Amino acid sequence: MSLLDGIRSAGASLSGVTERWVPDSWVICMILTSIALLLAVLGAGVGLQEAILGWGSGTWNLLTLAMQFTIAMVAAHACVASAPVYRALDRVAAWPDAERPLQAVALAAAVSLVTAYLNWALCLVGCALFVPFLCKRNPKADVRVLIAGCYVGMGTVWHCGLSGSAPLILATPGNPLLAPAVGAPVVDALIPVTETLFSTFNLVYLVVMSVVGMATVLALHPRSGVVTLTPEQVEAILPEPPAAPVAPDTPAGRVDAFRGWVLLAVVLLAYPLVHSILTRGFGTSWTINAYNIVFLVVALLLHGRALSFLAACRRGLDATWGIIVQFPFYAGIFGLMTNTHLGAWLGDLFAQVATTQTFPLIVYVYSAVMNLFVPSAGSKWLIEAPFLVPAAQELGVSVKTLVLAYAYGDSTTNLIQPFFAIPILTVTRLRFGDVVGYTFLVAVACFVVSAVAMLLIPPAL
Repeated sequence: MSLLDGIRSAGASLSGVTERWVPDSWVICMILTSIALLLAVLGAGVGLQEAILGWGSGTWNLLTLAMQFTIAMVAAHACVASAPVYRALDRVAAWPDAERPLQAVALAAAVSLVTAYLNWALCLVGCALFVPFLCKRNPKADVRVLIAGCYVGMGTVWHCGLSGSAPLILATPGNPLLAPAVGAPVVDALIPVTETLFSTFNLVYLVVMSVVGMATVLALHPRSGVVTLTPEQVEAILPEPPAAPVAPDTPAGRVDAFRGWVLLAVVLLAYPLVHSILTRGFGTSWTINAYNIVFLVVALLLHGRALSFLAACRRGLDATWGIIVQFPFYAGIFGLMTNTHLGAWLGDLFAQVATTQTFPLIVYVYSAVMNLFVPSAGSKWLIEAPFLVPAAQELGVSVKTLVLAYAYGDSTTNLIQPFFAIPILTVTRLRFGDVVGYTFLVAVACFVVSAVAMLLIPPAL
């Protein structure tokens, strides 16, 4: 057995272990809550009642953020579910030469990288719907590697792209780190995305990781033993095209079909954002809210009519229940960190084991590991920032460097985290164990390159 085959086998074995032993994500949240309570009481010396009250005081502090992330997922789904995008997916899938499967893999990875840079939710939904079209038009391409290609953007560029949760939180006015409901602020000023997502280091990192991800996926396509779907299987997983509009035959129906409502919503959403960018600048205007405005406007224009847009949003809500249900519990952990001595105690531990040069690497590895347990970048950042920020400041590392190291680590292990693979696996009807042997190898390549990058990143960007 070759080294490559051995690593593939190890990746498949790892997925079997995680699928058997890793519980539901909400249960993991409660396990982390228990660990945080134990650390507060036994490590930081917090009284049990104080710890419980600290947790309870934070429960509802992230409702705004939860709604922002929910709208991001719904708007992305509405964009992809429109008739123009549906037709475009079929046309684009026909670009590769059907006799050259590597072209299909390269296209899958390219679409994943572009959509992940634009929006994490767009990548998850769009690539999940793109796979069946790729399989239909490229029947000789290995479906497992196609899925790995469609998934690669979430493990390389999404968190250093335009929808990166942690950098956008730091750029959003009134965010919980700058203006917590209870306790002292974690950061003392807004950090515009021009100083994080558009910093020179991040842009170079983005290009390098795109190349690494693309090259690794291409190298993994097997020469023999290719796994493909039958025409019947492909037909079964092809998504249904959006329904054609029905001519209204009632006064209410004609009012619903009036395109002016969509145009009014577009103007009301877009004008304040454009005005803010022109008067205040892009860096301070590009926040989570601005990002959602752009995707809502695009979705409205793609659908053209109110009922089509609303139906697509309603279908997109199925993918958001995890955010809605879990955020209050992660907010409780955030409250425990900020409203008791636990956050400061953990920050001191990090400061003791790290140096100025090694702190970004330690944060990268820590964030990568924690992402396996908390697959929600925004909520995880709010949990960890209260102790990572003070530790960084004590070591002379800027919050900008810290948030980028955190973002890079959070991305890498998405490649071996089953949570974000759910949309693609649901569409293709495969198991995570069928593809994780390939995504694991991509994660290894990304980890090695990112670890070197963390030793080179300036401590004070």
